Amino acid sequence: MSAPRITAEFLRQHCRDHGLYQSPALNDTLYLHYKGFSVIEGLQEYTGLRSLWFQCNGIQKIQNLDKQKELRCLFLQQNLIQELENLEPLSHLKQLNVGNNYIREIKNISCLRELSTLVISHNKLQDLSDVEHLTRCSSLCVLDLSHNLLHDPNILNILEQVPDLRVLYLMGNEVVRKIPNYRRTVILHLKQLTYLDERPVFPKERACAEAWQVGGVEAESKVRELWQTQDQRKIQESLDAVVSIRDEQRRAREQEEEEHCKNKEALVLMASQGVMVTELNEEIESILPSTHTLRIHDLPDLEETPNEQATSYFVTDWTSQPARESKGAEDSKKSSCRLIEELD
Repeated sequence: MSAPRITAEFLRQHCRDHGLYQSPALNDTLYLHYKGFSVIEGLQEYTGLRSLWFQCNGIQKIQNLDKQKELRCLFLQQNLIQELENLEPLSHLKQLNVGNNYIREIKNISCLRELSTLVISHNKLQDLSDVEHLTRCSSLCVLDLSHNLLHDPNILNILEQVPDLRVLYLMGNEVVRKIPNYRRTVILHLKQLTYLDERPVFPKERACAEAWQVGGVEAESKVRELWQTQDQRKIQESLDAVVSIRDEQRRAREQEEEEHCKNKEALVLMASQGVMVTELNEEIESILPSTHTLRIHDLPDLEETPNEQATSYFVTDWTSQPARESKGAEDSKKSSCRLIEELD
């Protein structure tokens, strides 16, 4: 039984099934993994591709990508590829994954001027000559060489010449056991490294490695204690800042409550002195927020009083009408007390 082929009809049906554009040039991604293809073909019209997924097929050769000049990511892991080739048209390629293949030598990728990530784990790389081509890849930042057959500790001399290398995976190679003090040594050789194998390279670890290089284990211990002291001081400063914020909020809340109590006492005093309700209402309105809706007409003992009569309580000369003055003052006190109760 022959392997399936990538035909124009297959690609059109694939685009329909996955909600992609029927105009080939408009598609920027194709997912062609787990299809059993053995040959890359039929992509001439798909000139706008930026990501191409071909993992888990039976592809034996990298080819027929001349029209994919905008390609940024190419995923070819878990295939049957034996050689890196025919990548020259992919001048904008940034990520290349050829893990789990049968590649014996890194070559023909120096033409990829923007390549930042190369995953070539689980292959057949063995000698220094197999990876020497990496020195020509100046833009490389992430390199996965894990689970190959590399055994020569001098590989660090090659990796040192990759100027911007920040992430490196070497685990699963014999060379890890052959490099004395492996992690410290690699960190010292690769100045820009921020991640090695399974964990990050923090500034503290780099400082300790540099101290170890100068003064051995004793110097490393001193630097480690210094960093621990600095870390504890930073933690304490953060805690102090949190406590300061809490205390400031508490003081603001207490001040607000104090002002509220003072306003309440002032209203009680005004009510006890027989201040007219209209004046008390104006005082309350000047104290309460503008959103407060309580008004004098909410007081039940004045609602049934005609406006003219209620007004006369406050506009009439009290010295000439003592009876009315007494009644108005009494009503004013009652209304004021009820208003204060409502405010509480």
